[in-house]
Amino acid sequence: MSTMPHNFVSPQSGFSDEQAQYLRGFFAGVQQRPFVGHSASGQITSQPSAGTANLAASAKEETFFGTPVSELCAEEVWKYERNPLDLWDELLQTAASNEAPDAERRYRFKFHGLFHVAPAQDSFMLRMRVPGGVMTSAQIRGVATIAEKFGNSRIDLTTRANIQLREFAPKDIVNVLNSVRKLGMSSMGSGADNIRNITASPISGYDPQELIDVQPYADALQNYITNSRDMFGLPRKFNIAFDNGGAISALADTNDIGFVAVSVGEGKSVPAGVYFRVLLCGITGHKQFASDCGLLLRPDQLVAVAAAMVRVFAENGDRTDRKKARLKYLVDRWGVEKFLEETEKKLAFPILRVDASECEARGPINRAGHLGVHAQSQPGFSYIGVCVPVGWLPIAQARVIADVAERFGSGELRLTVWQNLLIPNIPEDRVAEACRVLHQAGLETAAGRVQSGTVACTGNRGCKFAAADTKGHALEIARSLDSMFVIHQPVNLHVTGCPHSCAQHYIGDIGLMGVKVGGEEGYQVNLGGGADNDQAMARQLFPAMKYSEVLPALQAIFKVYTTQCVEGESFLAFANRHSVEELRSMCTSDAPVEVMA
Repeated sequence: MSTMPHNFVSPQSGFSDEQAQYLRGFFAGVQQRPFVGHSASGQITSQPSAGTANLAASAKEETFFGTPVSELCAEEVWKYERNPLDLWDELLQTAASNEAPDAERRYRFKFHGLFHVAPAQDSFMLRMRVPGGVMTSAQIRGVATIAEKFGNSRIDLTTRANIQLREFAPKDIVNVLNSVRKLGMSSMGSGADNIRNITASPISGYDPQELIDVQPYADALQNYITNSRDMFGLPRKFNIAFDNGGAISALADTNDIGFVAVSVGEGKSVPAGVYFRVLLCGITGHKQFASDCGLLLRPDQLVAVAAAMVRVFAENGDRTDRKKARLKYLVDRWGVEKFLEETEKKLAFPILRVDASECEARGPINRAGHLGVHAQSQPGFSYIGVCVPVGWLPIAQARVIADVAERFGSGELRLTVWQNLLIPNIPEDRVAEACRVLHQAGLETAAGRVQSGTVACTGNRGCKFAAADTKGHALEIARSLDSMFVIHQPVNLHVTGCPHSCAQHYIGDIGLMGVKVGGEEGYQVNLGGGADNDQAMARQLFPAMKYSEVLPALQAIFKVYTTQCVEGESFLAFANRHSVEELRSMCTSDAPVEVMA
């Protein structure tokens, strides 16, 4: 039996041309889109009408930020199923059972700053938020008490000017969180796919060279994030920095967004004054600095623009491949101009595009300004930069620092991205006494030139990704070089345990990245990196070298540096005026070099 096509109307049907055309259209529509629904009276109908659902249509797959759920990576599926901010009941359950969390909970707990760091340590680490690195003496004293009661009696200072508490059991996670909140502090969003601790110039407000105090903007942005749930759960982690254009850098060019204060003189296309340039897509672990995107912002626009840019990233970043989920890859895909256009759509005001050539050049950066005694912009007052080698601060020393801040200063502390801290607002006539108290506690205010610039990630003592004992090795290298050689210029030693590059090894004068060499701990060795005015990616000397060979090699090259450098030449300048082959030959010199333990 033949089947007549739905759109077939026989010429002998007796229908008029108009009726035939209608029927052809009707049957064509039916063939293209079958419809079955219910009329207002409850009868089944095949005719679509406004507000009537087609119950014969295939269900559309749900999406999460425009991505089909079936294409999401595991972490995005977990966020889609339940907002990780809403899991207090799971925290209570884990504390009650005193058991390690499964993979999903391990991820979700990071939204609360909690990291289960097994197998390196069968315990938790809590990372806190310290916007702009500003703390009070009462807070650091309180954190010391928490570390003593629940953790390892030590505070770890990080490369994002915040702090970590380590080695506390699952049963104590709720107690630790509640104790932190009583101090007026938070860990919310300090891990996983969120905006990490907001950094700022560490002496902002006290810097005689600064263009503007940026600490209020770090505080304001953190307040906005805290009160805006959609600013959490981004496609990947996100770093933001505010730089005051002063004597100490905030390393803004290593962030996803860096706001850098600049001065515009008379006779330009905008009124004279202080503005901010916007740097985008710093991700130095992938060998990319943030670059100027052409914007010039008024200070009052900073937080709004930051919020708009974060939302554009949240809505359009890749949620299928975590290796391609940072802001860099969205901007690579779109181009800078489209990213700025999408940002502007979210703003109630236009954003100015002004060439950087209209801004005045930045003043000199003091690479050692985060250590020692320095005059503030407030007449008669100074700050003291205190060395905390590789960020390890025992609680006894933390309490002395709190006492010094209260007794000699204003009770305020500033953390830095170099894993040390500053005590501001000390009257000049009391600086010497304050330094004596610190020295009596074993705290240095003018460490050796290498140790003062040394930063290191957690390493394999507390991180499962690290291939080496970064902190232990960094201390040994720095102390060895400082004891063997007289070094007059700052040297930055960055030691990181894996390609995640938490210690930013590519921007160090010396940059080491942990690797395994024949089953032993070793490092990729790089030289000649820098940021800001010294911006450069370090060049690789050796892809893999056993640690037992790294220290003698560095001692050998420093022997050449200290005997052959020109007057006033920094190690960075020395390294960069030599080829990789020349530097390698220095490291493997046959000249006898004493190994310092």
